[in-house]
Amino acid sequence: QLQLVESGGGLVQPGGSLRLSCRASGFTLAYYAIGWFRQAPGKEREGISCISSSGDSTNYADSVKGRFAISRDNAKNTVYLQMNSLKLEDTAAYYCAAAIYGLTSLRAGVADYWGQGTQVTVSS
Repeated sequence: QLQLVESGGGLVQPGGSLRLSCRASGFTLAYYAIGWFRQAPGKEREGISCISSSGDSTNYADSVKGRFAISRDNAKNTVYLQMNSLKLEDTAAYYCAAAIYGLTSLRAGVADYWGQGTQVTVSS
C-alpha cells in the first residue's frame, strides 16, 4: 500500500519542541519533494515548509522561519520537521505530502501522496 504516515504530534507547552516524522510506505521517498502543511480549525490549509528530493533546497513560510527545520533521511525513507519555540498559533493538524514534480508542485498545493495528519496542540 502506497502511503505517507506522520507521527510525532502531541501536546506541548508554549516554547516547547516537537519533531514530526513523515515515513513513506510502498514507494521510494528519495524521488519526491516533500512538503509539510497544516490546517487549524476554521482556517485554510497552510504550506509551511518543503524540501527538494535531494535535500539541497528548502523553503519555509514566514510564520515558521527560524523556528522550524525540515530535513530528510532518504535511507530511512523519512522526512522530519523539527519544531522549536512553539506558539499557541502553531496548533493545527500537520500533514506531509510528496510531489514527484518537485517544489513547484508543492508550492501550488499539488502532491501525489498525502498523509493522514498528526495533531499538534500548543497549550499552557
